[in-house]
Amino acid sequence: MLKRSRALASVALIAVAAGFAAPAWAETLQEAIALAYQTNPSLLAQRANQRALDESIVQARAGLRPRLDVTVSGNHAQSYGDLAGFEGDSASASIGLSQTLWSGGRIGHGITAAEAGILAGRENLRDIEQAVLAAVIQAYADVIRDTEILRIRQANLGVLRRQLEEASARFEVGEITRTDVAQSEARLAQSEADLANAQAQLSVSRAAYAAVVGQSPGDLAPMPDLPGVPADFDSALEVALRDNPGVRAAAYNLRAAEANVAAAKAEYMPSARLTTTYGGSNTDFDQIGDIADTTRLTAGATVSVPLFTGGLNGSRVAQAFERANAAQINVEGERRNALRSVSSAYAQALSARSSLEAGSEAVRAATVAAEGVRQEAQVGLRTTLDVLNQELELRNAEVTLASARRNQYVAQANLLAAMGRLEGPDLDPTLAVYDPAANYQRVRNRGALPWDGLIEAVDRLVAPPIVPAVDAADAPIDRQLKSEIVQTAPRD
Repeated sequence: MLKRSRALASVALIAVAAGFAAPAWAETLQEAIALAYQTNPSLLAQRANQRALDESIVQARAGLRPRLDVTVSGNHAQSYGDLAGFEGDSASASIGLSQTLWSGGRIGHGITAAEAGILAGRENLRDIEQAVLAAVIQAYADVIRDTEILRIRQANLGVLRRQLEEASARFEVGEITRTDVAQSEARLAQSEADLANAQAQLSVSRAAYAAVVGQSPGDLAPMPDLPGVPADFDSALEVALRDNPGVRAAAYNLRAAEANVAAAKAEYMPSARLTTTYGGSNTDFDQIGDIADTTRLTAGATVSVPLFTGGLNGSRVAQAFERANAAQINVEGERRNALRSVSSAYAQALSARSSLEAGSEAVRAATVAAEGVRQEAQVGLRTTLDVLNQELELRNAEVTLASARRNQYVAQANLLAAMGRLEGPDLDPTLAVYDPAANYQRVRNRGALPWDGLIEAVDRLVAPPIVPAVDAADAPIDRQLKSEIVQTAPRD
């Protein structure tokens, strides 16, 4: 018992300490978005992945710079058989410097591919950011909905308790039967079960909110209007085909694949480099310090022309072509996904808006009807069951209205995400924005030398050109699919 008390005391102390250390609860949607934008693990991990991807441009540009190597070796030779007794030592040391002058475009196209891959990574980061912010909005709306439903269930429980008291009093004076009392008791028991379910659902929503935002919700403010919600389907679709992160990332991946095709073709081209070596050797370890007496400096230029590679270069070109084909097909696939996402989210937003309008009218009418039935029951025109049924209808209408309000808000957020317009600055202009381009600019020229630009320009001369694939937007199937979706899209 003493151990259990100590354990409970320890837990209490930890909870108090955590309470003092915890930041203030986020009570508005903008505060929740700002907190998630700064602390959400998925978003932070993707930013780290993007910074790692930025290093690919450093690696690609390293081919523009000289390479310096130091080589030191020592050998001992011992002969056997007819030459037994011969042994000798040797040592050598050298330093070599080489500079690529022209690689036929391999370095230049590699830089282009790396840059396109980084841009695609930025779009993937935008996609993760939008998914996180959509999750924040959904969690925020869920907590508000479930809080409202809990209030409705609590109010319903109070009404049914008063109804049971009234029924019991009327039964005592003989105005109603035992059946009426039992009906009130049954509805009260069901209301208590509904209240318990509402409390459990609110706990689940609060836990989901804490997981995505980083702290438990406080007394949340009403949901503000989301900026940029499109007024019609056509404009939403037009924006999505231009700004959707998946579509843009697929386009950048296609650009990288095309550059890789050109780089593979460059393997057939000659390459030229300057080389310089300085070093010497000695055949006696005891006189290792005399290497300097045999040192020499050599400098020259090397031109290499691949004549036969056993099919390696041809295979690399074919492989790059197929990957470019896959990238081009993926562009069309992402466009179709954007069409589907926009169509689905727009239809859900319209449906939720209709449900919201109908729910508001249903609550108004059910409120009037419930009051009328209660008054009619007092003069004997309505039964206890009529009153109970009308109260149930009113509460159901209020729950439906709360759910419809949440569904419309989440559908609008999903529509903005499908369009590519659910980023942090879109929702909160005062947000401290994370700029992935800042790290790229910081690392791009790491280790740069004054002649990098000249070497890159020379390398791109007479290099195999990057041949763009046919834009997937021009494909007949895409135009047909877009036409069909526009024609069948829901309208106001």
